[in-house]
Amino acid sequence: MSAHAQHLEFAPPPPPGTGRSLTLALFVHALLLVALTAGIQWNQDNPLSAEAELWSAVPQAAAPKLVEVEPPPPPPPAPKEVVKPPPPAPDREADIALAKKRKQLDDEKKLQQAKEAERRQAELKKAEQKKADEKKAKLKAEEDKRQLDAKREEERKDKERKDKEAKKLQAQKEAKQAAEDAKKLEAIRNENMKRIAGLAGATGGDNATGSALRSAGPSDSYGGRIRARIKPNIVFTEEVVGNTPAEVEVRCAPDGTIVGKKLVKSSGNLAWDNAVLKAIDKTEVLPRDVDGRVHSPLLISFRPKD
Repeated sequence: MSAHAQHLEFAPPPPPGTGRSLTLALFVHALLLVALTAGIQWNQDNPLSAEAELWSAVPQAAAPKLVEVEPPPPPPPAPKEVVKPPPPAPDREADIALAKKRKQLDDEKKLQQAKEAERRQAELKKAEQKKADEKKAKLKAEEDKRQLDAKREEERKDKERKDKEAKKLQAQKEAKQAAEDAKKLEAIRNENMKRIAGLAGATGGDNATGSALRSAGPSDSYGGRIRARIKPNIVFTEEVVGNTPAEVEVRCAPDGTIVGKKLVKSSGNLAWDNAVLKAIDKTEVLPRDVDGRVHSPLLISFRPKD
């Protein structure tokens, strides 16, 4: 409903007799207009006029022709007096109702505006909170990534340190094991050298039960049998000065197969040393001792003039 319609709805009713008064006023004005028109036409009636020619003995100049003076124009008709209807009597109850209606509309409009402002404020606050949460989440993600990278770097450094320590411990362990192996090998070598050295000079009889080196080592004839097996394979035709032996350490499998050799002490003659080593390779298998064992390692001496 428009404001004009609301105004007409609550406007006071028109006073009675307004139409009759308006008709009477129009009739009076019509009579006045007729009277004025009749007066103007009465003032405009033309007067009677006559003309005569006079002759004179003496010529005289004729007077100018009489010019009729037109009457002045009638005054303009007076403006119609508009009879205004009397103002309606104020209706206090209608005014109060209209004021209440206007106040109600104003209150509703203000309430609607307040709700709209509140909604906009809530949306703005929500947008700001969302922006703050996104910024906070971004900062937290960056901090988590930085901590994760730092942790990974620390783990990598710790792993490198542990790897270095493990390699160092392994190297120490291997060095220690190698030293122990070398020590054991040296002990075995010394024991075999003592045992072989006593093969030719044993003084114990066949029934000897002592615990001396010669009795605990190979039999008395084992050294001769070894040399007898290898010496035919030595090919050497050169003349040498002196009779320095070449000492060779020979390693064998339990079945007597030669698995390794090493020149421990050179005779000073490279040709003789090489001839001995080649003869050992050619021999391939060493004989067993009288008790069926094959002693390993063995330190065997070969002289050029034996």
